[in-house]
Amino acid sequence: MSFLGSLLGLALTLFMLLLLARLIIDWIGVLGDTPPALRRARDVVHRLTEPVIAPVRKVLKPVRLGGVSIDLAFTVVFIAVLVLRAIAFSLGK
Repeated sequence: MSFLGSLLGLALTLFMLLLLARLIIDWIGVLGDTPPALRRARDVVHRLTEPVIAPVRKVLKPVRLGGVSIDLAFTVVFIAVLVLRAIAFSLGK
């Protein structure tokens, strides 16, 4: 079970890095003009992460605070990945 746990932990780590890339790229887009290369990177990252986030977003709608919208689905998925990653790596020991 240790190899499988480590492999799952690695996959979850890679997905977590994709989520962090999505977060950073989205914030760069909010703060200013997005260059074409960054738009392509945003499209790729969204295409890879959206199949996991979209079903959660159907249940947890974004919360509006004035002119700002907080995506709770992203937060829930990120925390779930962190927890599952910790469990997977503990199985890998």
